[in-house]
Amino acid sequence: MDPLLAAVGQELDFSRPSGGKDFAPLMEKVSIRSWIGTPEPDVEWLSATPPFPCPLTRFIPMTRLQLVSFLALPLALTLGVSRATAQNDLSADSKPQPGVPKGEVLKFSFERSKIFPGTYRDYWVYVPAQYSPDKPACLYVNQDAVQWQAPVVFDNLIHKKEMPVTIGVFVQHGRVRAADGQKALDRFNRSYEYDGLGDKYARFLVEELLPEVETKKTSDGRAIRISKNPNDRAIGGSSSGAVCAFTAAWERPDQFSRVFSAIGTYVGLRGADRYPTLIRKYEPKPLRVYLQDGSNDLNIYAGDWWMANQMMERALTWGGYEVTHVWGEGGHNGQHGTAVFPDAMRWLWKGWPEPVKAGKSKNTMMNDILGEGAAWQPVAEKVRSARALAVSPRGEVLFADAEGNGYRIGPDGKPATAAGGARVGAGQAYAADGRLYSLSGDGKVLVTDTAGKVKPLAFGIRGTDLVVASNGNLYVTEAGPSGAGDSRVWLVRPDGEKKMVDKGLQRAQGVTLSPDQTLLYVADADSHWVYSYQIQPDGTLRHKQEYYWLHVPDTADASGAGAMCVDRDGRLYVATSLGVQVCDQAGRVNCIFPTPGEVAGSVRIGGPSFDTLFVTSGDRVYSRKLAVKGANAWDAPNKPAAPRL
Repeated sequence: MDPLLAAVGQELDFSRPSGGKDFAPLMEKVSIRSWIGTPEPDVEWLSATPPFPCPLTRFIPMTRLQLVSFLALPLALTLGVSRATAQNDLSADSKPQPGVPKGEVLKFSFERSKIFPGTYRDYWVYVPAQYSPDKPACLYVNQDAVQWQAPVVFDNLIHKKEMPVTIGVFVQHGRVRAADGQKALDRFNRSYEYDGLGDKYARFLVEELLPEVETKKTSDGRAIRISKNPNDRAIGGSSSGAVCAFTAAWERPDQFSRVFSAIGTYVGLRGADRYPTLIRKYEPKPLRVYLQDGSNDLNIYAGDWWMANQMMERALTWGGYEVTHVWGEGGHNGQHGTAVFPDAMRWLWKGWPEPVKAGKSKNTMMNDILGEGAAWQPVAEKVRSARALAVSPRGEVLFADAEGNGYRIGPDGKPATAAGGARVGAGQAYAADGRLYSLSGDGKVLVTDTAGKVKPLAFGIRGTDLVVASNGNLYVTEAGPSGAGDSRVWLVRPDGEKKMVDKGLQRAQGVTLSPDQTLLYVADADSHWVYSYQIQPDGTLRHKQEYYWLHVPDTADASGAGAMCVDRDGRLYVATSLGVQVCDQAGRVNCIFPTPGEVAGSVRIGGPSFDTLFVTSGDRVYSRKLAVKGANAWDAPNKPAAPRL
């Protein structure tokens, strides 16, 4: 036999079934001799009587290589179709089985959303036969209505105890009805609700739709009760519905812990292309993620779905998440997703009710900072608009509320107690000698000595934050009398002399010094920048630069950067709307620590050993132990190691 043809025959294996199809009958209809026009005894293995003549080959002789190409192309294509077909074949778990109790699917409509005002949508609720209202059921939420043969799959897997008793909620995207449907289209909310980042859709589910579901009953009168435990909740979808599902769990891991994502739209439609970066920078969340996609998925103006899903898988793996993936050859459709859905449910629910846990990221800076990863702990609660953190030379932490009342957290970290001294309008900061400088609400810079006596140091500055250098100079940020774009930075000397050293930022907020106290950092809350200035020998500033680049939430146009601090290695910690963003000396965000509550407002590193991170968030103050130590402005300057560029 010709070795080249033999190799092709072995590779394509025409005589054996492939993907459920037997190619021997196909080959019996092909005569190699007739197709090439001249007999070749060494291809006798494929000889047969042709069903039709082939005039073309009587005039065009073929080499052996041409013959191989001629045969291999259509047969390889046929094999490819066969492989794709086999890949998408449904298992018995996706088909009704005898003796398996069948759940009920109920259809409802919802039109009372305040989060997506004016929208109406249909939704379906699957209730398994085994469900009893005596025990709240687990939950699976799916975007884009009923998919994946999910009710049948749930029937089979629940019956085999391969997933818990689970209520399915299958939601259609919202639409705003046109005033006159004959003349205008509805407004279709699918991309708006599904493709964007932020917690709006998660809030819609948690605050509006799921409570609505729990007002319903099955046809036999069973009340619908859903577990509130995030470990009992999964969410999924395809395409935009998949990224919507991931976003809901990402934003609210306190509500969802298991994600099924098929042909996910992690591309640049409304910002989901940022996820592979954010996943690597955020502290890991307790999520388990199943990804499916195919190599022939979309590749259009917004991005390449196939590459984007692979980037998601690599980011999740690197970020310490429990993730698995099934890649195929399909396009942007639900065929492969439907085929793998039973296995996806088994994997997502494996080990239940053992909780899904957060893993350990490979983020070097994050691990250097957190060490063993102590969690956030509440230190003070029910403090109206907690703000203005400050750290004393003894490690005590002070903060204030919206009325300017001061509070003190002792070195032992015990709950806050009221502190004496001046009323605090915005920021406050200690000097090396123990004096406390603060900003009043009426434009004064005040100083409180160690005996508790308060006196004004400077006037006419409605400051937002301040820092006191080891040489006694103060730097104060001010929003500016004319509002946005008129912010100012002031130098206040120890004798009270003041000098404006910069202006023009949108809204100057936090201010701090580098560990060596040669650079001043100022956060512009209405942009995504922290500015860096070089401090001159006389205390003035030069070489202003938009230096630190911050991440911005999808729901805002700016970072909301507030107070800042640094550690002794030169990292900058910035309180922002996303939590505490930590930058290296080169100006790059390396990691993000979300706060348990609302946005981070103020941040400091304190405690007896100056190794505890404190942050204000809404009406609470939180702390967590670090593996690094803070650099305090009142301390002697220290030069950190140079950054890796």
